[in-house]
Amino acid sequence: MLHIGCHLSCSNGYLAMGRQAVSIGADTFQFFTRNPRGGSVKPFDAEDAAALNDFMREHDFAPVLAHAPYTLNAAAADARVREFARMTMREDLERLAHIPQAMLNFHPGSHVKQGAEEGIRLIAQMLDEVYTDDLPTTVLLETMAGKGSEVGRNFEELRAIMDASRAGGRLGVCLDTCHVFDGGYDIVNRLDDVLEEFDRIVGLSRLRAIHLNDSKNTLGSRKDRHEKIGEGGIGLDALTRVINHPALKNLPFYLETPNELDGYAREIALLRGAYAQG
Repeated sequence: MLHIGCHLSCSNGYLAMGRQAVSIGADTFQFFTRNPRGGSVKPFDAEDAAALNDFMREHDFAPVLAHAPYTLNAAAADARVREFARMTMREDLERLAHIPQAMLNFHPGSHVKQGAEEGIRLIAQMLDEVYTDDLPTTVLLETMAGKGSEVGRNFEELRAIMDASRAGGRLGVCLDTCHVFDGGYDIVNRLDDVLEEFDRIVGLSRLRAIHLNDSKNTLGSRKDRHEKIGEGGIGLDALTRVINHPALKNLPFYLETPNELDGYAREIALLRGAYAQG
């Protein structure tokens, strides 16, 4: 079975997102934990979280994915920015503890001319400070396209963060198809090779989720601009091979394409039709 959803707005609450997902043929979804371009957050509603848990059990949901705000930068040169990252991730993890069937995904950060090695050290330090044993949520490092001073532009940098953090064994990876394509990994013509490389460096057991996006760009452009499924440089055929690959087909997939709800519903139906059953 293809486990697939899309990015939904949390403005109406957790249960509303679950109902919205089902209405468009999804069995999971992704949402921002707070304002993605800022940091403001609504008061936490434990009853709403409990209602979502019941709803997901009733509808056989795959794990939902919470996405940290883009403003979270654990690798920043500015100590105030790093402190915001620590406070934000800690609060998000405390809230997500009420939704056991959830994972938290974040962009590792940008080292801002400090160098990747220092950025990796700072990210690992932040994880060690906030990700304590009493917090059950799996945290995912997202593969990045390599814009500017982004950390996570290749598999080696993700593995280095895991190795540097005491939480390394509890960390996973969310692979973004647009990001890795824009980052130079040829998932169109060499998907098997890319996954073999990932397995050798990180380990496929650490791959827990896929952001399924086409790309407005060409291979290795390092620009990170998502496109609708089948309308970009990756294309429908390649993305069909991704969802059907034996190493990936049982993972949850999350669409982040430039769509409204009706567009997501069409993409979900399209991909369900392309998924090889059995």
